[in-house]
Amino acid sequence: MSTQDKPQGALKGFLTYFYGNFIVLILGFIQTPLLTRILATDEYGKTGMFETAVSIIYIFSVMGLDQAYIRYYYAKDIDRHSLLKRCLIPSLSVVTGLSVIYIVFSGPANIFLFGAGGVDVVALVVIYTFISVFERFFFLDVRMQQNGVLYSNINIIEKVLSIATIIAAFYMMGNDFRVGLYALAVPWGCTTTFLIIRYIVRKREAKGSYVPTYRELITYGFPFISVLLMEWALQSCDRLALRSFSDFNELGIYNAAMKIVILLITFKNTFIAYWSPIAMERFEKGDSDSNRTFFREAYDVVAVLCVLAAVMLILFRHVIVYILGPDYRSAENVIPFLTLMPIFAIMFEITNQSIKYSKQGKYLNIASIAALAANIAGNLALVPHLGGLGAAITTGVSYMVYFAIGSYYSEKCIAIGYGYRRTALYSLLLVLYCIEASFVENMTADIVMGVMIAGVVLVTDRKTVGRILSYARNIIKK
Repeated sequence: MSTQDKPQGALKGFLTYFYGNFIVLILGFIQTPLLTRILATDEYGKTGMFETAVSIIYIFSVMGLDQAYIRYYYAKDIDRHSLLKRCLIPSLSVVTGLSVIYIVFSGPANIFLFGAGGVDVVALVVIYTFISVFERFFFLDVRMQQNGVLYSNINIIEKVLSIATIIAAFYMMGNDFRVGLYALAVPWGCTTTFLIIRYIVRKREAKGSYVPTYRELITYGFPFISVLLMEWALQSCDRLALRSFSDFNELGIYNAAMKIVILLITFKNTFIAYWSPIAMERFEKGDSDSNRTFFREAYDVVAVLCVLAAVMLILFRHVIVYILGPDYRSAENVIPFLTLMPIFAIMFEITNQSIKYSKQGKYLNIASIAALAANIAGNLALVPHLGGLGAAITTGVSYMVYFAIGSYYSEKCIAIGYGYRRTALYSLLLVLYCIEASFVENMTADIVMGVMIAGVVLVTDRKTVGRILSYARNIIKK
């Protein structure tokens, strides 16, 4: 049995990823207030549109080949260096073509996205997109090596550089949305350059004889374009709706609320970085019975932690919003429903591995289309009347739809037997809590409902809670 097969080893492995992102979380509480106090709400809203624009170019550029890299990394006798090259080269070719198209139409595109243009804005979009492609594959190489320490350290360095860039850019440009753009592009460029150099100079491992063909890689990865596109739409329709039906001020408040949910998004990103290689290795090497036990226990632990984390974030959101500054107070009502997005994304990251391993990407497409339909309908119905709160409600509910449908099809691929009844109970309680926290301004009611939900989880899943405490005690003793 490998170290990762043992509960204590698995949790310890996760913590090597999480400690860096926990520090990044703390640094984020410095970075976000820096931006919200430096930039007016309308300028801050434009930085969210920048991320939206870059993401759509990135999705088509990567072509799902990052998922192909994960899928084949642990294949028998694989030549991993050739695998990386075959995944990277097509992506770079596509990003070059898409960047040219963006440059040609940058005038009207930038006016819609930012309400302003400029050569430096065009350059930042193009450069940042190229960086994101390189970063995806070379950082993925670190993840697949299960090098949690390096993963964490890179994240910490990136966040420190981001804070330094914000301060430097502010002194040069003042209240200008480009401050946020430089804070995204410069740090990521530095850390990605380091990863590329590290990959080139480090000692090469023994080469295997098997390399998937371009056809195999693209055939496996191509369905993930639509999946990623749907996920992009789920994360971007809210901003696009606010841009169309509201103004940059409302968009800025919504963007600030999204940044506050970074507590759960940090956990989500950490878990995905850790879990994807572990799950693929487990499917390749484990037997079906032990796999079912392994995945069920992992799901139970993550579900408990996610629900408790969501309750804590909703309960203490007033304190966090206070740090952002007086212009962002209305973000308090937007945060609750946004918490549903990362927790259901984390739980789905466990259940969807059956689909990915079985190469049945069509089921992810079905789940994505259903969630996108719910998202578009919700934004059209709610954003004109509720603004950022309507977008938050739509986003949260859409991710619940995505999780429910995707998990249903996942069981059809490889039956694991997850505890969906408990998940349904927790989902109902969280939705009721989000409604109360968003529409009823009563701190006493917030506390009572939060404590009640936490109590239900601790009692209903007491065996899982005991297992979590046992794992933690064993790690502390070591």
